[in-house]
Amino acid sequence: MRLIFTNKGRMALKEISSNKCFEGLQKVFEHDSVELSCKMKFGIYLPPKAETEKCPALYWLSGLTCTEQNFISKAGYQQAASEHGLVIIAPDTSPRGCSIKGEDESWDFGTGAGFYVDATEDPWKTNYRMYSYVTEELPRLINANFPVDPQRMSIFGHSMGGHGALICALKNPGKYKSVSAFAPICNPVLCPWGKKAFSGYLGTDQSKWKAYDATHLVKSYPGSQLDILIDQGKDDQFLTDGQLLPDNFIAACTEKKVPVVFRLQEGYDHSYYFIATFITDHIRHHAKYLNA
Repeated sequence: MRLIFTNKGRMALKEISSNKCFEGLQKVFEHDSVELSCKMKFGIYLPPKAETEKCPALYWLSGLTCTEQNFISKAGYQQAASEHGLVIIAPDTSPRGCSIKGEDESWDFGTGAGFYVDATEDPWKTNYRMYSYVTEELPRLINANFPVDPQRMSIFGHSMGGHGALICALKNPGKYKSVSAFAPICNPVLCPWGKKAFSGYLGTDQSKWKAYDATHLVKSYPGSQLDILIDQGKDDQFLTDGQLLPDNFIAACTEKKVPVVFRLQEGYDHSYYFIATFITDHIRHHAKYLNA
């Protein structure tokens, strides 16, 4: 186990694991999060190129019930990341072990289901600040401790994390060079998952929900260039169940002339088998902008 200290000598990062992979290193670290007031883990892949120069940073946001482990062990992205020289960071999906009443009662709210919002309601608002964590605190930590170029950053994700990636990019024009998503929750104010999470974290005033809804955000997006790639499995049960609502997002993008490539993939479901199939396309998409 390796400890990394900041300038002030305070322990910032604890290395949990390190494995060689495609000539680079897949690592997991733990740190004390200020935004979330708890210990958090994240996975980070350092390509061989990172030994000699600063590389672009690509952030992955996972879906409901996931930890930092799902993506790094199932998606098979490391070979493409190694070839394109990208550092890829995969945080957890929520605060952990905060002893909040009700946080472990359901799989789609609380633990493993932070929805990448900053909660405004008790008892969630102290810890459930995943939006600020992934857009501010985590990038600061990564920039300070790893060989990344802070000016070259992109974001992608799956399902709840696809929603997270889209809103992070749309709420911060120019911050991310590119964005992509697998089966994202595109219009959470209208789907059961989103209604449950947003009413719990953000309260009953639905006008406040729109600030974290990609379909609403794109309608007021100021139009700095953003190239969006979305893959969606046609046999995805959650698409059929009305949880993802990509058509609403595509319509809003078309109306605003925001470029989006939407690929409906015949026969694929919502799983990591689907993600693993198309992950190289997504990394190539980001590398085009990050290595430009």
